[in-house]
Amino acid sequence: MHIIEAMRIALASLWANKLRSVLTLLGVVIGVSSVIAVVTFVSGINGYVAEKLFKLGADVYKVTKTPSVITNADQFMESEKRKNFTLDDYRYLLDTCKSCKVIGANAPLTSTGTVKYGQEASSDSQVRGWTPSMATIYDLDVIAGRFLTDTDYNTADNSVIIGYDIYDKVMGGGDVINKEIRVDGKVYQVVGVGKKEGSTLGQSRDNWVAMPLTTWIKTYGSEKYSWNFYVKAPGVGPDLAQSMDEVRALMRARRHDAPGKPDSFEIENTASFLSIWSSISSSFFAVTIAIASISLIVGGIVIMNIMLVSVTERTREIGIRKALGAKKSDVLWQFLIESGTMSLVGGVIGILFGIAVAKLVTFAIGMPSRIELWAVMSGLIVSASVGIFFGVYPARRAADLDPIVALRSEL
Repeated sequence: MHIIEAMRIALASLWANKLRSVLTLLGVVIGVSSVIAVVTFVSGINGYVAEKLFKLGADVYKVTKTPSVITNADQFMESEKRKNFTLDDYRYLLDTCKSCKVIGANAPLTSTGTVKYGQEASSDSQVRGWTPSMATIYDLDVIAGRFLTDTDYNTADNSVIIGYDIYDKVMGGGDVINKEIRVDGKVYQVVGVGKKEGSTLGQSRDNWVAMPLTTWIKTYGSEKYSWNFYVKAPGVGPDLAQSMDEVRALMRARRHDAPGKPDSFEIENTASFLSIWSSISSSFFAVTIAIASISLIVGGIVIMNIMLVSVTERTREIGIRKALGAKKSDVLWQFLIESGTMSLVGGVIGILFGIAVAKLVTFAIGMPSRIELWAVMSGLIVSASVGIFFGVYPARRAADLDPIVALRSEL
């Protein structure tokens, strides 16, 4: 039998028994759609993380009291006992580091406040404390006004840059430069408006206010906070490694870390962040694959069961074909192609459903997603392979039928 003919028979069988077909393909659909949705999310978030990190620059690294990702309670307790980084440490790096092209410091991103302008307000805006150099580190773009300056920082004045949400939703757009807003009850003057960045996971990246770090300290205090330092090296590769080594030596000496003892701080660059995220996403993906595999196995078993029923229903047809000269291999391939086609249809439906779910979530909460061609092709190949693998036993039963016995079968 021609391959196209076998596929046509399989599709006709699926269409003739719609409810049975839906129940038959459900396991394959769930398994494939789960994998496609997860791959789409992971690829999208990987792209988002890489974009944001590379926007920082491959030549930028971070010096902090605690690691960016804490994996156990002991690590958390140990890092919390470390001394805080202070503005004196920041000035020390500025004065002594010879391989640091740009050094910036910011307050921990733990402060949210209320921003008011006239009768409009935002109660959950991120309040950032920055040194002026952080605009260079973060590659911040402004659509109006200017960045924070050294004068703003040295005088701890009331200048602020606002995110696009504050500009658009609270201040109503238009010309807002030099206008006054209230942040947690204190009056500040708008000197710049940040470029719109959109939202991720339902959280806006434009709902923020950035003020000089000295002003932030004057408002919120400094006793319980440890500042984060960002350093831009002269270049990547050896220049980056040399700069990181110099900063590590300077900080170990300043914090009196004993020789042979671990650092009492963390130095992380974009490669470190990507490695951490890659490890997390790989583990998540592996768990999803394991769960989806169970669905595919169940779906394969159901397909095998339906194919066995199909062999029983078509016993007389098989006998007639053999009597007309069909070989065992012809019958075997007919049923293998049919089972593979059934599973492939389930794979196609699963791919479409998985992509639809991923894009719906992206539309609803802004989670990054990106369709990968390799994932789509893998879904098709795996689904067809499941059908063929679990169709071997029914196909062999059909191929081994005695034509005389098969012809005696009742219609």
